[in-house]
Amino acid sequence: MTRDLETASLPYRPCAGIMLLNKHNAIFVGERLDGQASGIWQMPQGGIDPGEEPASAAMREMEEEIGTRNAEIIAETPDWLTYDLPADLRGKVWRGRYRGQKQKWFLLRFLGTDAQINLQTEHPEFSAWKWTDTDALVAEVIDFKRDIYRQVRSAFAAHLV
Repeated sequence: MTRDLETASLPYRPCAGIMLLNKHNAIFVGERLDGQASGIWQMPQGGIDPGEEPASAAMREMEEEIGTRNAEIIAETPDWLTYDLPADLRGKVWRGRYRGQKQKWFLLRFLGTDAQINLQTEHPEFSAWKWTDTDALVAEVIDFKRDIYRQVRSAFAAHLV
């Protein structure tokens, strides 16, 4: 019970998430580079720096993770979405300072070509990338993020047809 109370007292890490669509409404996903998550795909996301606006963080993170800012914001989730890390990751991820993440998600239209996507950034996050559809999106993400991905998909459903 004490561990549950400790976890509940931890804050959520502020994060911006990016659902990037190409001209065919396919969604960008990258395969995580870290060894613990081999075979796990996810959309770009990352922490929001103190004083940074979520939309600015989304654009920065997209450039840091996939090497481009060539996109425009179409929509954002009206609310912050949260998830808790599984117990076995809580003390390891973010040095144990957060219980999970609170995320503001942005829907972006990619304006470039596939050749402009470059995973060999200063701090690589992905080993591979692809365009996928909404059904595969949820199936390929790590299990503890599936509910968030369903919520993001639902929030942006009108734009995904």
